[in-house]
Amino acid sequence: MAAEVKKNYQRAMEEEIERIEGEQTQGGSVPTLLLHSCCGPCSTSVLEQLAEHFLVTVLYYNPNIFPEEEYRHRVQEQKRFTESFPTRYPISFLEGPYEPEKFYELAKGLELVPEGGERCRKCFTQRLTVTAHMAAERGFDYYTTTLTVSPLKNAKVLNELGEAIGELAHITWLPSDFKKKNGYLRSVELSREYEMYRQDYCGCVYSKQERERKQKNQEKTPLQKM
Repeated sequence: MAAEVKKNYQRAMEEEIERIEGEQTQGGSVPTLLLHSCCGPCSTSVLEQLAEHFLVTVLYYNPNIFPEEEYRHRVQEQKRFTESFPTRYPISFLEGPYEPEKFYELAKGLELVPEGGERCRKCFTQRLTVTAHMAAERGFDYYTTTLTVSPLKNAKVLNELGEAIGELAHITWLPSDFKKKNGYLRSVELSREYEMYRQDYCGCVYSKQERERKQKNQEKTPLQKM
């Protein structure tokens, strides 16, 4: 069997932007994009790139975040960045409902699955589905997510989900792999420049517990680990 050709999602996005810019030279308008953001730090380099070509609205919809105080903190950091970061085109902000009960419903039976597994896939699906339907209902041209900027997130999984969900919701998915071309490193630089709060766990209670277990294990001496 022939080896599967690995798709370059970042290049696919760049080609779509090139096509859009070609239309604009013929009098086309600036397209609108609803950007699901997982957190302020991850949105930094993504917005730096996208707001050069789109009228971006940031949607903060993350019912997985635990605890609520953490959720509120992350929302405020997201808003602060979108309000202070200079871009070619203005950025708007929307906060989705905080409904953790919906996350716990999908996580039933998957509480002990390591981060990056089926629980995360269902969480991605939940957040992208809400984003896609909101984008379609509000007449956006595109939708996408900041999640691909993280080295810990699988861009192939996210893009396949985003495209499939977009087809069902009748909204165009903008492919991406924002970590490419030093996108993640640039997000770290901008986060430092804007003195942003950078969390040390993905967001849900299960990722927090997994992080705490790893930290405790690292604190043990070699003798204690035997």
